[in-house]
Amino acid sequence: MAKHAGFSRFVYNYGLSLFWDSLDCKASDSKRISAIKKCLTNVTKKKSEYAWIGELSSRVYQNSFQTLTTAFKRWRKGLADKPTPKLKKHRQSFTVDSSNGKVLVREGKHIKIPTLGTFRLQEPLKESYISQTFTISCTAGEWYVSFAVDAERISPIVHEIYGKTGIDLGVSCFATLSDGTEILAPKPSKQAKTKLAKTQYSARNKQLGKRKLGVKASNNAKKYFQRVAKLHAKVSNQRKDFLQQTTTNLLRKYHTLRIEDLNVKGMIANRKLSSAVSDLGFYEFRNLLNQKVNWYAGFVEVVDRWYPSSKLCRKCNSKHTGLKLKDRLFVCPSCGHTEARDLQAAINLANASEECITTRVGSIRSKDTALAGSPIKLRVRYACGHDAADGHG
Repeated sequence: MAKHAGFSRFVYNYGLSLFWDSLDCKASDSKRISAIKKCLTNVTKKKSEYAWIGELSSRVYQNSFQTLTTAFKRWRKGLADKPTPKLKKHRQSFTVDSSNGKVLVREGKHIKIPTLGTFRLQEPLKESYISQTFTISCTAGEWYVSFAVDAERISPIVHEIYGKTGIDLGVSCFATLSDGTEILAPKPSKQAKTKLAKTQYSARNKQLGKRKLGVKASNNAKKYFQRVAKLHAKVSNQRKDFLQQTTTNLLRKYHTLRIEDLNVKGMIANRKLSSAVSDLGFYEFRNLLNQKVNWYAGFVEVVDRWYPSSKLCRKCNSKHTGLKLKDRLFVCPSCGHTEARDLQAAINLANASEECITTRVGSIRSKDTALAGSPIKLRVRYACGHDAADGHG
């Protein structure tokens, strides 16, 4: 697997280098990359120092050139930055496909990947699928395979429950709903800091390596890097799992969700809040709500950033200008109304006027939506030194 990932990286950098060197030739990007592909196949590949290319799957470099073409198209359209070389320290991945068309991926604990062989899955397939393109990637030393399937999701016509629900996001309590529900988030980064500190302390005398001085990392240092990578991957997976489950449950239960347009970038700039805000993933929470809302026949409405949801008394509509961030209990100076600050803010968001709504996502009637190419990601066990086609991974 690592060899194919390195092969994909080599081909991508090879094509990128020759692309910049051939700018004097008048040709389109696609024609230039096509000529570079022929140069690799007919010239470079036949040299003795590149004999190892013949040992690896040819579909890898075909898809690497396709990835390079897509990168330049997105750059020309202004959708992405200028393509840069891939490095070994970056995420390892490569793509293969079946040149004979779509193949059947059978249910069970094994998956047969075109041109690579059969591998054992950590999570068994519950049913069979039909696909053509497979992307293999490595995260913290663990290999994953993802493939696209043509699927059709039958969404409900109308939501079972009608009504507006405000959501106030916070650090101490992740989300407070206008009906009084509180959602507490796990704090994976905070819990992992102690373990990470112990791991880093144990590596204080290891030879970590320094490339500029030509010093290589020791074997124990490589094991240390692997432990740190797995710890960071675990934190990321915990956060993703919480956000996925929370957004799905909210959209199933509530028809219209109202959230505040938080200035996440400004909150991260605050050194006292940056760690907690980054750990909770407020931006990803809103992004997932927008992605899923049409699946459940609901709405997601974003209230204006300058709407004083926390400072506005919901009883007399007077504004409490003296309210500070450390005050967790709202006490109205005009009428004396007392309430939890987060709950009052959520209720104010639910009762906000239509003029305060800046963005509305969703539809009254969600038609059956075909989710062609929806990725399915499954974990693959791969033991180095085993033959990729021996059925053991």
